[in-house]
Amino acid sequence: MTSTLETELTTGPSNAASGGGAPKDVRVAIIGSGFAGLGMAITLRRRGETDFVVLERGDDVGGTWRDNHYPGAACDVQSNLYSFSFAPNPQWPRSYSGQPEIQAYLQGTADRYGVRPHCVFGADVTAARWDEQDRRWHVTTTAGDYRAQVLVSAAGALADPTYPDIPGLRDFAGTVMHSARWDAGHDLTGERVAVIGTGASAIQIVPAIQPEVDSIAVYQRTPPWIVPRTDRPTKKWAQRLYRWFPPVQRAVRGLLYLFREFLVVGMAKNRRFLTPVGKVARTHLQRQVRDPKLRAALTPDYTIGCKRILISNDYYPALSAPNAELVTAGIAEVRPESIVTKDGVERPTDTIVLATGFHVTDLPIAEKIAGRGGRTLAQVWDDGMVTNRSTTVAGFPNLFLLVGPNVGVGHTSMVYMIESQLAYVEDALRVMDEEGLELLETTPEAQDAYRELIAEKSKGTVWLAGGCASWYLDQHGHNTTLWPDFTFRFRRLLAKLDRENYVGTPAGTADRASEVAA
Repeated sequence: MTSTLETELTTGPSNAASGGGAPKDVRVAIIGSGFAGLGMAITLRRRGETDFVVLERGDDVGGTWRDNHYPGAACDVQSNLYSFSFAPNPQWPRSYSGQPEIQAYLQGTADRYGVRPHCVFGADVTAARWDEQDRRWHVTTTAGDYRAQVLVSAAGALADPTYPDIPGLRDFAGTVMHSARWDAGHDLTGERVAVIGTGASAIQIVPAIQPEVDSIAVYQRTPPWIVPRTDRPTKKWAQRLYRWFPPVQRAVRGLLYLFREFLVVGMAKNRRFLTPVGKVARTHLQRQVRDPKLRAALTPDYTIGCKRILISNDYYPALSAPNAELVTAGIAEVRPESIVTKDGVERPTDTIVLATGFHVTDLPIAEKIAGRGGRTLAQVWDDGMVTNRSTTVAGFPNLFLLVGPNVGVGHTSMVYMIESQLAYVEDALRVMDEEGLELLETTPEAQDAYRELIAEKSKGTVWLAGGCASWYLDQHGHNTTLWPDFTFRFRRLLAKLDRENYVGTPAGTADRASEVAA
């Protein structure tokens, strides 16, 4: 089998050679260099902090936009909104940018704000342990070890792909590749390709490769709701206007934000307001798929918004092509040269594309971060992820999580949520500096109250009552992924540190949080 599947399932992603020597001391260690990690690094630079490091397992900045370079990869949020508010790009070529443009934007932003010298590439974090004695985070990476007063995890939810447990998959004789581990050197021309999954990456991959393959079989478990993609090239005059009069681009950004925020009314407040969106999706399907049998198979049986609403103008036409087939019977097993479905049909296959998503409700980084008493985040979260303000966890001093529990959004730009968290972390660092604190730790009571807040806001939402099973919910059926309200309320909640919910310990004094816990 030609793929990285065997390696990832047994040993994890390949790592750079481990560095040696004594740990390097830094004030802040940041894990990851995607939007969240770079945003944190830029925030530190803008406040005059230079004693920090960005630990990146890849060979460049970009995070998920570096790793996900499959054919057709693009963002489903308009570029004027899916970008840093402090770093607008007047040169976006289209309304919705593709992966190469977004990756180039992140690279340029890292250079523009001078954070690239702080990045250590090939530094896969294998462990981060809180040391009670020296009150520091001991971070072990494949490029050397670090000791930090503050640890910021910006690993993100779309960092580690999920591989399906299908009988025989390991023994497939052809090529297997996950959408997040795309092999650009593998030529699909004339091949018989199977795409497993129908999520956001699949609806981009399928139309991109359908014209060049001999045949393409899309294995669908649950059909997604799809609406038209209102994408168009950005006019040269608009780019010049954005460059010469930045307030115009900021106004466009604001209008896009307000338009998308209206979806929250239907998703989280009253599902009747989703009816017009559902009609748009149904009309889109009816217009693009003429075959009644195929159209029926592509029609979801759950409320729109229960799963992420997808946007595409070419997915349905690609599935309607003569060389395409939608398979809904379910996979029974994978054989060395074919896939057999539960109805007994065997389809010869040369390449399998796994569009099966990521570990979201069981963040892999949680297994590597150990707080007080050596307990990992994964152990603390055994019955569900819990935090204060989606950013801090009791028992983990000086640890801040970006793009962690209940930060996800199903309707707007994740960058907006990231910037809200950056303001919160920056205020926490300000408090530590002003009060001379060596340790800052949230209380169990604060995170219990926040969990209750999330549970209360989640009641009656489309994600819990929309009739579907999605990656938004954990194994207990709890919403530990999405922020179930208007995003401006999340920003307001994180505008400044809720100091009353934290125990601070000045340098040279006894560990107050440890005493309180005892």
